Amino acid sequence: MTRDAIAIKKQDNVATALRNLAAGEVAHVGREEESMAVPMVEAVEFGHKFALYDISRGTDILKYGEVIGRATADIPRGAHAHVHNIESLRGRGDLVQGS
Repeated sequence: MTRDAIAIKKQDNVATALRNLAAGEVAHVGREEESMAVPMVEAVEFGHKFALYDISRGTDILKYGEVIGRATADIPRGAHAHVHNIESLRGRGDLVQGS
């Protein structure tokens, strides 16, 4: 089966599109040894992320098995996950602990 997107770790809640994906199509996502089908509710461009599951506002965004950000809004399964609904938690001086 052709993969339309990839997620690296089983705990990831977003996948990366390997091609432009149209709203209404089903994306086939490879993740470790498994494959899953995700109905796309929005168009997602090549290289961009989308939600593998419904993600609630405030939930950590996991990619590569690591926290890369936090949802600033609810993100439905199959929706584009990007700067409009995720805040980055990497490289932010305001989040340094112990200062």
